[in-house]
Amino acid sequence: MSVAPEHTATLLPGKPVAEAILADVAERVARLKAAGVQPSLATVLVGDDDASAGYIRIKQRQAEELGFVSPHRHLPADATQADLHRVIEDFNADAGVHGLLVQYPVPGHLDYDLALAAVDPDKDVDGMHPLNMGRLALGLPGPLPCTPAGIEALLAHYEIPVAGREVVILGRGATLGRPLSILLAQKRPTANAAVTVVHTGVPDWDRYTRRAEILIAAAGVPGIIQPEHVRPGAVVIGGGVRYEGRRLLPDVDESCATVAGAITPRVGGVGPTTVAMLFRNAVAAAERQTGRRSG
Repeated sequence: MSVAPEHTATLLPGKPVAEAILADVAERVARLKAAGVQPSLATVLVGDDDASAGYIRIKQRQAEELGFVSPHRHLPADATQADLHRVIEDFNADAGVHGLLVQYPVPGHLDYDLALAAVDPDKDVDGMHPLNMGRLALGLPGPLPCTPAGIEALLAHYEIPVAGREVVILGRGATLGRPLSILLAQKRPTANAAVTVVHTGVPDWDRYTRRAEILIAAAGVPGIIQPEHVRPGAVVIGGGVRYEGRRLLPDVDESCATVAGAITPRVGGVGPTTVAMLFRNAVAAAERQTGRRSG
């Protein structure tokens, strides 16, 4: 007797999405340079965390490939809040610096939120400054939080309809779930969804995820989404992750591919689009500050 093959969802890798975004960024950088503007993305690292240092190297390498200059300041682990703010203020005041990234996390004695609030909101490439979050909530132009914007771009790239569909986000964090819910509810061709935000404090949260046409995991709880939590044929996006050393542990268990219609891979899903959106914010900041918007 023949056995029917196990269903496997269509994979939605982030790399092709990121490549398309970065190709556009590179063209915009070239136009700026042809007009005499050298786009610049500054980075700040506090301490000697290996993972954070690695992320900075990746971003600097990508910046160089795209044609940005990338000035960098590395502060010792015992730097004070005032030390960090002085560096931020120096970059804020430098007209040659268009974008500024303070690498997260910072050592425990420092307040990252205070540092983020000290960044010039027009140079905020993470899109997480309180003023920019307010702009997002009001539907005003400004840099968007990178991971939420990357998820919207991923859905658009694969021509997954969002408008009018039921989107459920598991997770209400300030960096992903909350801003993503605002972004996908806004009236745009790639959004305009009916969005429900649920979290792990709701005892029957799976009652909501099982009805989602598009399910986005943003809880930061490894393996929380199992096949029984997914509506058959749904689109499943794994946005939340946690790291155990250098091992990436996603919210969505790989076995969900047996139920979902389309799903992001365990590695290489949303991550590449997040980095690409950072550089899209950076080139847009250079265009705004020099009055040379992309054509």
